[in-house]
Amino acid sequence: MKKLLFIFGITLIFCSFKTESTNGITSGERLVYTGSYNMSGLMTQLAQVTLSTETLATSKNTYLHLNCELATYSKWDKFFKIRDVYESYVNPITLKPSLYKRSIDEGGWTKKEKYAFKGNSVTSTAKKKNRPETVKTFNIGGSTQDVVSMMYKLRSMDLTNLKTGQTLNFTIVFDEKQIPVTVKLLGTETISAGNLGSKNCYKFSIGAKTDVLKGKDKNLIYLTADAKKVPALMKFSIPVGTGQLALTSATGI
Repeated sequence: MKKLLFIFGITLIFCSFKTESTNGITSGERLVYTGSYNMSGLMTQLAQVTLSTETLATSKNTYLHLNCELATYSKWDKFFKIRDVYESYVNPITLKPSLYKRSIDEGGWTKKEKYAFKGNSVTSTAKKKNRPETVKTFNIGGSTQDVVSMMYKLRSMDLTNLKTGQTLNFTIVFDEKQIPVTVKLLGTETISAGNLGSKNCYKFSIGAKTDVLKGKDKNLIYLTADAKKVPALMKFSIPVGTGQLALTSATGI
């Protein structure tokens, strides 16, 4: 299940008032997905995933707060209860992260992480259930994102001139190490996008240097082929099966 939740996080490769930065990512956005997993040949709805954005102002800076929450539906909690939160605090214009937080509770197994970005280094603080807190500082590249901000970085890019077969390269930091990620355009496809209706979408495959993702061009994300590039559907393939996240509701976009 931890591998399943990593995929929810990577595919995802996301205030009360509205502002819009020059990159097109809007504060006040809320995207709700149904998370399904293939069980005995049937795609079974297990969880809800919610992505939201808000503006957060401190005495020194203004950040865009990117929030991702994952919760199993109550009828599944007695089998395996999941309550995970992934957060990224980024520059509203560049989407460069300053702080990344991860709090996971999966079947009673808990872990809390905090990554503080400063220049080309990250200081991580991690606490696993029944284990001492650890602190570690490691170097990263200047364009390294966290797993949440990478999704929004992709959405902020101009994709109009991207050709089928072309690849975009990213690097994310996850579990205290850097992971190269490739995003390849496979073409376009019409996809049901919840309350947005049917949308023509960019179809991308996602690859990462990890044992979690399996199969060539089997991990997919569909972004609406418009200015907002809303993730309409995400499909994943892992060693223990396949699943998907399907958009049900999009507001504030």
